[in-house]
Amino acid sequence: MNNSGILNPLTTTLQFQQSLELGRIQRLRTQIQNIDCGAGLYYDPINIRYATGVSNMQVYSLHNPCRYVFVPAEGPVILFDFHGCEHLSANSVAVDEVRDAKSWYHFNSGPRNHLHAEQWFAEIDDLMRRYSPDNRRIAIDRIDPIGSHLLEAAEYEIVEGQEVAHLARIIKSDEEVLAIRDAVAVCQYGIRQMQLASQAGKTEQAIWSILHQCNIEFGGEWIETRLLSSGPRTHPWYQECSSRAIQAGEMISLDSDLVGPHGYSADISRSWLCDSEKPTDNQKQLYQLAHEQVQRNSELFKAGVSYREITDKAWQLPEQFQAHQLPAVAHGIGLCNEYPLIMNPKWFEQSGHDGECQAGMVYCIESYVGGAISNEGVKLEQQILVTEDGYELLSDMEFDSDLLG
Repeated sequence: MNNSGILNPLTTTLQFQQSLELGRIQRLRTQIQNIDCGAGLYYDPINIRYATGVSNMQVYSLHNPCRYVFVPAEGPVILFDFHGCEHLSANSVAVDEVRDAKSWYHFNSGPRNHLHAEQWFAEIDDLMRRYSPDNRRIAIDRIDPIGSHLLEAAEYEIVEGQEVAHLARIIKSDEEVLAIRDAVAVCQYGIRQMQLASQAGKTEQAIWSILHQCNIEFGGEWIETRLLSSGPRTHPWYQECSSRAIQAGEMISLDSDLVGPHGYSADISRSWLCDSEKPTDNQKQLYQLAHEQVQRNSELFKAGVSYREITDKAWQLPEQFQAHQLPAVAHGIGLCNEYPLIMNPKWFEQSGHDGECQAGMVYCIESYVGGAISNEGVKLEQQILVTEDGYELLSDMEFDSDLLG
């Protein structure tokens, strides 16, 4: 299928990509300044992508701290990348300089990790002295103990950098919203292809692989979970897809967790029946409850509404289904699942926090309903954009009319 049928042509241009990058690095730098830090140092590949627009071995670097970016409150943005990868930043307008990364994780350094860490520290110390001579506060999102000990011994104050990045990422620019629309379009196309292929005898893994194929075909990157299950494996939730052969009439439930084009995420959930069989009354009841929950809770979102108000007004499942209700009403989303997490009332005192919805935030509204009347479960989830007057639905693919009854 031609990309023109899925992706917005505007988002494939260099001008769009550079405008996206400039807006993001400005917002990140503003947050670094707001907490009075001299610089930020970012290892999380999601934050590196946000700051620089540069993607390089994203999944590998999720568990190997081999790339990082130095973002001073004032001064040049310096990306530390794999040796020989300078060309990957050639079109980035956010990156001022590229250097070879100095890493000390065990796979890379073995018993020389302390030596390599000292070399890393000397370079970071030099940058701080040059670009932040009067401010020894540095925001870092993740760092191994050797590095933190070296910084603290030199009287640097390490500030929680992940919070800084999440606050920068919380409001989406117009360019980010366009990128998210592309990710949603690819995800919904993939889900439709999965539904068409859902025939008796196919395995869960065979159906789930279709989403991967569609995502990669249109420039997407990876899928963060393996949450597709069928029949009795749809309840309880969080059972990863398997080699189980799906039977006609069984429920298939999916949570996409897809990182799509431009590195942006589409977190959409749908449930449907294998071979488009007619649903049972129990299947319809589960589906209708999940549908009502996402519809009602979506209506709570608009600029100016507090997280606590959403928690207090959130539509709750009937008592017999609450044992398996998800803790969250909704969560933010952008380059991945992001802050904030808005909790259901039962979990607010333990895990909740307050704040205020603002125009430009993107949320995913969650529901899972399972058990009590059936050995199956239904997962539905919608992705929305908060506006001044309410919300815009980004995930606009249809719900199952037979299951809605």
